[in-house]
Amino acid sequence: MEATLSLIEGLRCRECGRKYPAEALHVCEFCFGPLEVVYDYEQIASRISRESISMGPTTIWRYKELLPVDDESPVDLGAGFTPLIRAERLGNELGLSDLWIKDDTRNPTGSFKDRVVSVALTKARQLGFKVAACASTGNLANSVAAHAARAGLESYVFIPSNLEQAKIVTTAVYGGHLVAVNGNYDDVNRLCAELASEELTWAFVNLNVRPYYAEGSKTLAFEVAEQLGWIAPDHVVVPIASGSQLTKIQKGFSELAKVGLLDGDPNVRISGAQAKGCAPVANAFASGADHIRPVKPDTIAKSLAIGNPADGEYALEAVRSSGGAIESVTDDEIIEGIKLLASTEGVFAETAGGVTIACLAKLAASNVIKSDEKVVAFVTGHGLKTVEALAPTSGPTITIEATLEAFEKAIANEKRG
Repeated sequence: MEATLSLIEGLRCRECGRKYPAEALHVCEFCFGPLEVVYDYEQIASRISRESISMGPTTIWRYKELLPVDDESPVDLGAGFTPLIRAERLGNELGLSDLWIKDDTRNPTGSFKDRVVSVALTKARQLGFKVAACASTGNLANSVAAHAARAGLESYVFIPSNLEQAKIVTTAVYGGHLVAVNGNYDDVNRLCAELASEELTWAFVNLNVRPYYAEGSKTLAFEVAEQLGWIAPDHVVVPIASGSQLTKIQKGFSELAKVGLLDGDPNVRISGAQAKGCAPVANAFASGADHIRPVKPDTIAKSLAIGNPADGEYALEAVRSSGGAIESVTDDEIIEGIKLLASTEGVFAETAGGVTIACLAKLAASNVIKSDEKVVAFVTGHGLKTVEALAPTSGPTITIEATLEAFEKAIANEKRG
């Protein structure tokens, strides 16, 4: 097969349309708009098929023609092709007859970030970078440190100092440089933006190689369509942090249609989910605003705690144009969402997953999501990353002495009420 690189036309500004070469660039030098990858879809359509995909690896790299990298040996821990679960019990609870959960807790470091990082670091290595870096709310930190270790790259990962302990430990274990910053994610990201202008030999996955990094999220749409028999769902619910994941899922369904892989309508209704303690995109949707007003995050859903989301306005546009909606939920509702998913489907999600499920419930209750729609909710991280959030309300239901009599008495008391 010819190199995938020939299928890339370059980069293009999402605002003014100016074109750039496929290099380590992420901002238009004329209007400062974000850059995105442009593909030659006619060529891709001539080289890709359902059969060729089915013969590929059970990872994101089965869709390599639709990714911005030419590398026969990508930086790969096995991300992707995670289960799409028919959620009948949860659907019954919410009044949805055709509900599915895309379970990205199963990725190598426990979140969907393995998809984007695999693409970003493969591209970074191809561009000659020796150091991988990022600003992160936790999941990205885990993934960059792990993939850098796999690739033999040095890594510098910057996180808010109040991050969940599990995410700190599961980043530090990979042996890279872990820098805790006193401040929230937006403070960390500003620092990294300054560093990126100085450390030109570092690949900041969510800065100077961001156009390539973001493309990894499209594989969520590719997999959902393939797992549903090459059709798109009617409606999807996606958590919003920077907003990039939501926009790329929409792009993914559109691309499948462009290259002839999708049966039926690619125009999926897209709804977003945020925590009330960090809901700049949901706030703009509710008020009818076109611009995002930054907020100071205050929520247990730290992986979504981006107060000034880089792709927030694009996510807002995607939701509105598709006929979806954006909901937000309280911290208490997030905990209930985690428990509801776990108790009905046996999937343990982190707080971001609790946001998705709690917002799914609200969207269903308000009839934004129709009862007969084929709905996919994206659960993007494992609950073991955020056990602190559940600890106050989760524990033994009974504590007894080690005797049969004590157990029988406790059970009897429990049954009485």
